[in-house]
Amino acid sequence: MNRYPLWKYIVIVVTLLLGALYTAPNYFGQSPALQISSGKTSVRIGAELVQKVEAALQQAQVPTAGVAYDSAHASVRARFTDPDTQFRAKSVLEKSLNADPSDPNYLVALNLLSDTPKWMQSLHALPMYLGLDLRGGVHFLMQIDTRAVLDKKLQGVQAALRGALRDKSVLHSGVVRVGDTIEISFRDEAMRNKGRDVIAGQGAELRLADAGDGAQLKTVVTLKPEALKQTISDGVTQNISTLSKRVNELGVAEPIIQQQGADRIVVQLPGEQDVARARAVIGRTATLEVHMVDETVTRGTEMGAAIPLGSQLYTAGRDAPAVLYKEVVLTGDYITSATAGQDENNQPAVFIELNSAGGRKMSAATSDRVGKHMAIVLIEKTGKPEVISVATLTSELNARFRTTGVGTAQNAADLALMLRSGALSAPMEIVEERTIGPQLGAENIAKGFSSTVYGFAAIAVFMIGYYMLFGFFSVLALACNLLLLLALLSRMQATLTLPGIAAIALALGMAIDANVLINERIREELRGGATPQQAIAVGFDRAWATILDSNVTTLIVGVALWVFGSGAIRGFAVVHCLGILTSMFSAVFVSRGVVNLWYGRRKKLASLSIGTVWRGK
Repeated sequence: MNRYPLWKYIVIVVTLLLGALYTAPNYFGQSPALQISSGKTSVRIGAELVQKVEAALQQAQVPTAGVAYDSAHASVRARFTDPDTQFRAKSVLEKSLNADPSDPNYLVALNLLSDTPKWMQSLHALPMYLGLDLRGGVHFLMQIDTRAVLDKKLQGVQAALRGALRDKSVLHSGVVRVGDTIEISFRDEAMRNKGRDVIAGQGAELRLADAGDGAQLKTVVTLKPEALKQTISDGVTQNISTLSKRVNELGVAEPIIQQQGADRIVVQLPGEQDVARARAVIGRTATLEVHMVDETVTRGTEMGAAIPLGSQLYTAGRDAPAVLYKEVVLTGDYITSATAGQDENNQPAVFIELNSAGGRKMSAATSDRVGKHMAIVLIEKTGKPEVISVATLTSELNARFRTTGVGTAQNAADLALMLRSGALSAPMEIVEERTIGPQLGAENIAKGFSSTVYGFAAIAVFMIGYYMLFGFFSVLALACNLLLLLALLSRMQATLTLPGIAAIALALGMAIDANVLINERIREELRGGATPQQAIAVGFDRAWATILDSNVTTLIVGVALWVFGSGAIRGFAVVHCLGILTSMFSAVFVSRGVVNLWYGRRKKLASLSIGTVWRGK
């Protein structure tokens, strides 16, 4: 009656072993480390940097516990035994890797690496990350400038409409912007109708309306509300992507960069205490410019040649030195797409696409310069420009063209990435800034840990004192629940915060409630005259429906918090929902397995150690 088949015990044992495996990394601690990442978009981090780092540390006689290339974050990480060695190594690497400290090619950031054994890491058994409130760090709330987004969008639409009307030979009296609308003037109805057809073909995001009369006929173009909403959403998404690349330079183990509301971005950098540096990296702008090469200076003699008036010598970058005209042909704002590929000769190339306004600028600049050279310049951080590409013009360029002679396929991919990224899609400003010290984080960890341990101990004392051996079974199931919950959070690489600790404590209280229902149901069956074996079987079976109902209703609330909440509320909801699922498994499946193992093989069972069973008279 009360016996589990062997496969159920195997499931319980395997589940608990996996739980122990994925929970264990949280107890190994962390070692001081350094993260070496790219300081410039044009500098690529590869496995070859490991040898440079090892050689620099060995020459300075700085011991290290290991240097490895992290392909996931495109960085090199060096581990040390103590913080003093870590700081010494930081100073050594900053001097040896960067010829110019004011314009570093590599950024060396303090970090912490888990001491989890490699065999566990190979199984993806890694510790949970600690959130800002537990580890300390910097919190930024950034506001997207929606007015600037709208202005930029309308400027692009205005330029596109002007170009489309010219291409289709539609005569008009002007394309002007009036507030948030674009007004196009026509002299007769026929031309306005023709213009409407051309404008309508520019996209479904435009709304058209006729205005004026006589010789002052107008077509008023506005953006549909959903188009503006999508434009802002795209700007936020691209800004999040750009910020993610930038904060990697800070060496933060698990930064949190997420959207909050329609036009805000939250940036949390656990472990980062240098607010000024974090501000500089996050608020950094990068600009791409296209210049024509001054052909009066022979290639290869730039460093010793006299620089003509109106030109400038560029000495930094992959294709430097180069003498370029100061006049900017166009900037990266006109680039809509850049992809790496191969030309007809199977040589690496970058295929670039401009918007209509950029296409006209490029066509005007290159129409009489076929056979000459064009350069792409990246201006980043300190404002020091870098020549990242110099190409020969084989024909007049327009909105779609390619640049060849970039070297390897990897160089082509890097160039395409630089052309696509750099500046933020939409301007932002920091509207909230908070710094949490590591000491406060350590105090929060201690208090959270104490509350969980004391809560568990209080529950254990009450359950064992009130339900005797069945109380011990309940506490054992509760311990399994806590083990599985921590294992799931670790396996998911969740970020643990104070609300998460609160959810864990709440999960313990809710999990024991299921065991109370089971134990009381068994007592009720005993009071009703059932034999001990019958009371166990019926008690578990009939309590299951109540346990399921209560947990499902609570799970619905947790899902609602996750769907409609944000930030800390969603973190609480995730732990809360996982705790419900693990409690249902441990309180029913594991608990009954232990009870069956202890009592199930006894054919003549006189009583149960479940506390006092009060019988009515």
